[in-house]
Amino acid sequence: MPQLTRFHVGPRLSEMAVHNGTAYLAGQVPDDTTQDIRGQAAQVLAMVDKLLAEAGTDKSRILMTQIFLTDISEIAAMNEVWDAWIPAGHTPPRATVQAALANPAYKIEIVVTAALP
Repeated sequence: MPQLTRFHVGPRLSEMAVHNGTAYLAGQVPDDTTQDIRGQAAQVLAMVDKLLAEAGTDKSRILMTQIFLTDISEIAAMNEVWDAWIPAGHTPPRATVQAALANPAYKIEIVVTAALP
């Protein structure tokens, strides 16, 4: 039976689970909600980088990304940060939608699934 490993386990959720060669990240949200969409997006993508590194993988191996924005009109600004972050030639399938998030100060939440090497 393949091993299941959970990372940063809390009472309600784990930040990541790794199973059968795949890393599944929980929705990542910014710590500093005073920043604009660019600042919040950069924070969240840095968190994604950190979690993927803990699992032994990186953003070039992302299988799927879901991005939730509280205001879809900020997609162009968010895409500037995304485009600078994602390696050329490794853009994953992605969905971006407008959604109400758990904390009204969050402008963005990102969910990632990635392959292990």
